[in-house]
Amino acid sequence: MNITVTETAEDYLVELLSKQDVEGMAVRMFVTQPGTSYAETCLAYCRPDEIIEDDEVMELAKLRFYVEKNSIPYLDEAHVDFSKDRMGGQLTIKAPNAKVPKVSADSPIAEQINYILYSEINPGLSSHGGEVKLMEVVEEEEGQIAILQFGGGCQGCSAVDMTLKDGVEATLVERIADLVGVRDVTDHSVRENAYYK
Repeated sequence: MNITVTETAEDYLVELLSKQDVEGMAVRMFVTQPGTSYAETCLAYCRPDEIIEDDEVMELAKLRFYVEKNSIPYLDEAHVDFSKDRMGGQLTIKAPNAKVPKVSADSPIAEQINYILYSEINPGLSSHGGEVKLMEVVEEEEGQIAILQFGGGCQGCSAVDMTLKDGVEATLVERIADLVGVRDVTDHSVRENAYYK
């Protein structure tokens, strides 16, 4: 498992566990709604009687983590840190693959498209209140086409054609070998939330 827990985070968690006064108390790490835009990375107390058989065990110097098996691909490159400040401090968990796990050229084409949409394209569109999601991949004469739907500030936006062709399509076709193009199925006549009207 490629999960980093800093020494300050480990010390902070050990202190929290000691206040629970339960022998053998550990930490459980998991992702709720993994692989979706609603994914959240969570840490929870794990009593000895709450251990799940297929959890992966991660032994740290002062602490034991139980990692939910289904969450492991989504926790790759996760980083847990604790920063002290005047108010006490803050525990932060960064899991860049929680919404979409890392993919390779061997992954299904839909997973490759979603990975690029969530990790690269949507963060840029979010500054305009927009997002794009994959509806399906269709096989046509010339090859595979990604059917996309824009939402938020992209729906009805006058610049969406430029965003689609110069941004989204160019990025996806360049990065995914079997993809030849994209098609937008968004109803752009709805313009209430459009970034550019």
